[in-house]
Amino acid sequence: MPPPALALRSRRIVTPEGIRAATVCIEAGVITALLPHGQAPAGAALVDYGEAAVLPGVVDTHVHVNDPGRADWEGFATATRAAAAGGVTTLVDMPLNSIPATTTAEALRRKRAAAAGRCRVDVAFWGGVVPGNTAELPGLAAAGVRGFKAFLVPSGVEEFPCVGEPELREALPVVAGLGLPLLVHAELPAPIAAASRGWHEPASYRGYLASRPEAAEVDAVRLLLDLAAELGGRLHVVHLSAAAALPLLAAARARGLPVTVETCPHYLTFAAEDIADGATALKCAPPIRERANRERLWAALAAREIDLVASDHSPSPPAMKHCASGDFARAWGGVSSLQLSLSATWTEARRRGFGLDDLARLLARAPAELAGFGGSKGAIAPGHDADLAVFAPEASFRVEPEALEHRHKLTPYAGRVLDGVVLATFLRGERVYDRGRFPASPTGRVW
Repeated sequence: MPPPALALRSRRIVTPEGIRAATVCIEAGVITALLPHGQAPAGAALVDYGEAAVLPGVVDTHVHVNDPGRADWEGFATATRAAAAGGVTTLVDMPLNSIPATTTAEALRRKRAAAAGRCRVDVAFWGGVVPGNTAELPGLAAAGVRGFKAFLVPSGVEEFPCVGEPELREALPVVAGLGLPLLVHAELPAPIAAASRGWHEPASYRGYLASRPEAAEVDAVRLLLDLAAELGGRLHVVHLSAAAALPLLAAARARGLPVTVETCPHYLTFAAEDIADGATALKCAPPIRERANRERLWAALAAREIDLVASDHSPSPPAMKHCASGDFARAWGGVSSLQLSLSATWTEARRRGFGLDDLARLLARAPAELAGFGGSKGAIAPGHDADLAVFAPEASFRVEPEALEHRHKLTPYAGRVLDGVVLATFLRGERVYDRGRFPASPTGRVW
């Protein structure tokens, strides 16, 4: 017997056509209709959220769950609890930091087994491109990965080595033939090696920033675009930090190249001038750059030159961040932020005149399209999964680490006041988070 019909009512339903007062009708986990605010299907269980906004559930396409093999860094149970608490209803797991890395179909099978029965939101996977695994890519695609990820610089873990131009030339036509995107960590090692020679103070953030210069990103993006123009295929540049690369991307798109780009909440929130020496919770690669660079990223979001925002949630045990010594050279490069991504982005976006419809496009609709979920996720529209985030955009909260659902509570957002409170999260019509509680057992789908 199908579950009873559900109707969610709000004066601010955020749809692809705009924000309006409406009733979202749900049957068997799917949105069946959007009715006028005063209407609801007969016999439906009606939940009225008043003035709270109802957004499409966030689709976070850049999450490092690290499970299996490094589940002590995060894990599917804790990551998906944090996701649900942050209004995220679908996450796509990156292929590295788990053991084995997702570079073969067998590794993907093991990852799915680790996730089975433990996920509170839907989980999908990217495959990996590493030296020597081109023959594995068709099998990974057939097994269901949403695309592939490659690093142009060392990834930080030995199981996922970086590739250079020869490997890209081999892999890109195969990925293109599979009809999937190639996601790339776009930094080149040569500019980093040259800049790092002058860095002698490991606790200095300015020294760390100088060691990962803009040129590393710009040159990498130029290489990728040249290869895409020659060989074809869809490219996606992950976690863009250097705004100086934006003109290259804009010119490529003007020529018709199918390239997309993301940035991350930490690049949109923090500024290098405000990062203290030794503040290794903020170490990431590429690094957080200066305030003027941050504002150029925001201008690019407004101009739709950056397609989406993803968390790049890359957690680790606190000891690996070397907070006591403040050693940027030894600290793990990653920001823990999965639960906070929606609110952190909204906090800065609303100050710059962005609306809730922009938020839905950047954190739900565009990521869903990147991962091939555009027809079923990322929008409040008939036929889509009833993945919804009930959001109080005018409310605010102070980030208290003990309230985070991540396995480890270390985050650079600790103590920061963020705008926008997630009141409830629905996954295919089922309430999976409700004001600090998780009323259901894990029901997330593993794709």
